Amino acid sequence: HAFPKPKAVGRQLVELMQGHEVRLPSYSFRLGKRVEGELLNLSKDHVILLEGIHGLNPDLVPGVPEERTYRIYVSALTQLNFDRYNRVPTTDTRLIRRIVRDARERGYRALETLRRWQSVRDGEKRWIFPYQEHADVMFNSALAYEMAVLKPLAEPLLFQIDHNVPEYVEARRLLALLRWFLPCPVDLVPTNSILREFVGG
Repeated sequence: HAFPKPKAVGRQLVELMQGHEVRLPSYSFRLGKRVEGELLNLSKDHVILLEGIHGLNPDLVPGVPEERTYRIYVSALTQLNFDRYNRVPTTDTRLIRRIVRDARERGYRALETLRRWQSVRDGEKRWIFPYQEHADVMFNSALAYEMAVLKPLAEPLLFQIDHNVPEYVEARRLLALLRWFLPCPVDLVPTNSILREFVGG
């Protein structure tokens, strides 16, 4: 599994907070395995930021008082409608984001991302949704214009999926969704936009 389990991360956090030097876990998506991470130690003035699928799980920080943690749930909750009855599904926005990012950062073809998508959804159901009520605040990262930016990046990736594989139907469905949008150049996206995590720059 690509992600360290909460108890292992919790042990390392406690060690860091006690002033010990810790080698951080790291995972290379391009290599498909864990790699040696950097060594880290903290002073009493440091703040620890954790990001990941287990971030809302209270078991991630066992023994750390609640008043010393602040959990932020970041999710893309698309609020864009085509008309009064049809909207852009949040799940589709997230999947298209992932297809673009996986190709750019991890070297995955769209076919590979589509094949992994169910396991991503299963991971959310197991590690995120049961703990979302533990969040202190929720941040909606959806942007009204992001499908227009993602379109010219996602379409060529989706067109590469061969009609002989089961994922072809899903690729065509996503392409049909993207047809509703005019393309927007990536260079119009502000450099500090959260969308840059997916489109680069």
